[in-house]
Amino acid sequence: MKHQDRLWNANYCKVMAANFMLFFAFYVLTPLLPLYLSENFGATKDVIGTVLAGYTVTALMFRPFSGFVVDTFPRKTVLMICYGAFAVFFTGYLLAGTLLMFTVVRTLHGGPFGALTVANSTVAIDVLPSSRRTEGIGLYGMSNNLSMAIAPSIGIWLYHATGSFELLFWVALAAAFTGFAIDSTVKVRKNEECRMKNEEYPAGLSEERRVPLHFSLSWDRFFLTRGWLIGLNMVAFGFCFGVLSNYLAIYGKETLGITGGTGTYFMLCSIGLILSRLQGRKALHRGLLTHNAASGMVISLVGYTLFILLPTLADGFADGGLREVITMTGYYGSAILIGLGNGHMWPAFQNMTICVAPNSKRGTANSTILVSWDVGMGLGVLLGGVIAEHMGYASAFWAVAMVNAAGVGLFFMRTREFFLRRNLNESVK
Repeated sequence: MKHQDRLWNANYCKVMAANFMLFFAFYVLTPLLPLYLSENFGATKDVIGTVLAGYTVTALMFRPFSGFVVDTFPRKTVLMICYGAFAVFFTGYLLAGTLLMFTVVRTLHGGPFGALTVANSTVAIDVLPSSRRTEGIGLYGMSNNLSMAIAPSIGIWLYHATGSFELLFWVALAAAFTGFAIDSTVKVRKNEECRMKNEEYPAGLSEERRVPLHFSLSWDRFFLTRGWLIGLNMVAFGFCFGVLSNYLAIYGKETLGITGGTGTYFMLCSIGLILSRLQGRKALHRGLLTHNAASGMVISLVGYTLFILLPTLADGFADGGLREVITMTGYYGSAILIGLGNGHMWPAFQNMTICVAPNSKRGTANSTILVSWDVGMGLGVLLGGVIAEHMGYASAFWAVAMVNAAGVGLFFMRTREFFLRRNLNESVK
């Protein structure tokens, strides 16, 4: 293999390490912020939900514009500004002395987070050789999967050991600045140079299908209209994970009688995500995007169905021990399957979105897939709560299984053919 085709080049490793630190800083605080707001400011449950939702809303608002900015201005400059702002905001948590001030800091913090996730992933694409790009994009997500697996546990351990929220904020601040320092050493060619180099176009892309860069301010600079159906499909899968991630703990406690298993559940889910990204890299390297997407969706569908079906079936058993075994099998088994499925599906859909976009809109393609996921997550939180309030949590998770099945059906009936017709990269299918 030629040196220039090496996947694990120094710049790619640095971007992945910086991405790990980014999500470590995020996840080390996530499980403890509700407790912090309750203990320090006496916030009620509805107020806590409102305060924490502001972060997601702001991130969602910034992402479409981030894609435009990343595609228009030097990416390294944009990356460092976004990472610097993301890191500095953690000092705001240390200084916020009132609930209002904390709410303002937390809400505004979502902006640089949303922009940074777009900028960092786009730079990761830039530093990959074109022959290894699809495979590299698939492996890139392992860095945030790994942080999701270990950061919450570290945060909880530190809090129980010290009882100090202030220490957690300092740890998050240190992690963020470490990521900033790592990214500052990444070498990225200027956008203008990248656009002039043939190797920056996807492998196999014919000369006549290479789209030259031209500056224009239009809707397509903020949302990749060429990939709208891929984004819509991703909304369905985001909805499912939105319900799962936000209502898992309370469903487990109130309906299944499982307490304290949420951390283990997401640990298993993260393990599944990492294993599937490692296993699926060969298929991505061979350009089998629709194959990986289809495999991941079907595995996830089995996982979501298992999650809600086995506990329901367990209710029919009089033997309490057997009932518990079946319930726990469905509960924890679904975590591995959903992780395995999403680990195959996510990089495939991200690559599909990038492959229908000209290279001048890589940032827009990245922001489009992230926005689609965020919209689905938001709808899942909102509608999942409404369904749970009126029909119970079991009904909310049955809705998840049905929406996931609808997403799978949409892919096989429309999205797969939609992608193949618009694909600009002749080396993938």
